[in-house]
Amino acid sequence: MKKVLITGITGMVGSHLADYLLSKTSWKIFGACRWRSPVENINHLSNRINLKDRVELEYLDLADYTSIYESLKRTKPDYIFHLAAQSFPKASFHMRETTYNTNILGTERLLYAVTQLKIKPIIHVCSSSEVFGRVNKKDLPISETNSFHPASPYAISKIGTDYISRYYNEAFGLKILVTRMFTHTGPRRGDYFAESSFAKQIASIELGYQKNIISVGNLKSLRTIADVRDAVRAYYLLVTKKPKFGEVYNIGGNYSCTVGEILKHLLKISKIKNTKIKIDKNRLRPIDADLQLPDTRKFKKRTGWKPQIKFEQTMQDLLDYWRDKLKHRPFINR
Repeated sequence: MKKVLITGITGMVGSHLADYLLSKTSWKIFGACRWRSPVENINHLSNRINLKDRVELEYLDLADYTSIYESLKRTKPDYIFHLAAQSFPKASFHMRETTYNTNILGTERLLYAVTQLKIKPIIHVCSSSEVFGRVNKKDLPISETNSFHPASPYAISKIGTDYISRYYNEAFGLKILVTRMFTHTGPRRGDYFAESSFAKQIASIELGYQKNIISVGNLKSLRTIADVRDAVRAYYLLVTKKPKFGEVYNIGGNYSCTVGEILKHLLKISKIKNTKIKIDKNRLRPIDADLQLPDTRKFKKRTGWKPQIKFEQTMQDLLDYWRDKLKHRPFINR
């Protein structure tokens, strides 16, 4: 039986990846998380299967090399999906050291531990489309060879992640593949991201938890949207479809729109009318990566992957997720 380690299994992407692997493979899944990580995104797994047979949690912290080393020593995975990160760009302006330590040095610790144990897993490292930052219109769509122009400490940290991964591939021959995933969303998306915050606020208004006012940040940023369930399918193909190690791939959806258009669509499918939109300066970044249009031909040619879930379905599922969640939990505005 193949074994896989997913760092960040309790997050949106990690939990959906676990769902996908459970349904499509017979792999043993080790989910790496901190002891204090919320587990609501993976609680449903215990209702589907015997967790002892297919899924085990591994408690490790990317800031703690010993925990990483001991976990890898125990599990000896055939595949590693390195998804764990401080992934909120806005928070990175206030948590620079934590962001750098988790994303840059955390990746360094993980890959160094692999070399010390002399194991040979296929490793997928998630970089981010944020590394491209502010892009000139003449450079669109963004290819893998576009220059970096980071617009946040988070983006800087992901450049570090990107370069460290390539270093370990070239210097030590680790079987590493790097992805720069553009905006991906859907059920379980954290409410600190724009479209999920909108969906949560709309659901809260529908349930009578807040006034008919939605707080927003920059509505003019252009995004290309993919569904998280398409994203995890892409990650599976990345490591199984005759992978070419050392390569970097842009991955993203086919639907592009502004953040404002996302809000407009969510309001259209909601049950509320005459909503007031309020700019909240706390939701604005000092610099914004406002043109996120990817060239994904390289990845599609390599794997044959194409997005399958339409934007409208993703938004409906995201709104329904918050409707269901808020029925059972108090609303906290963010």
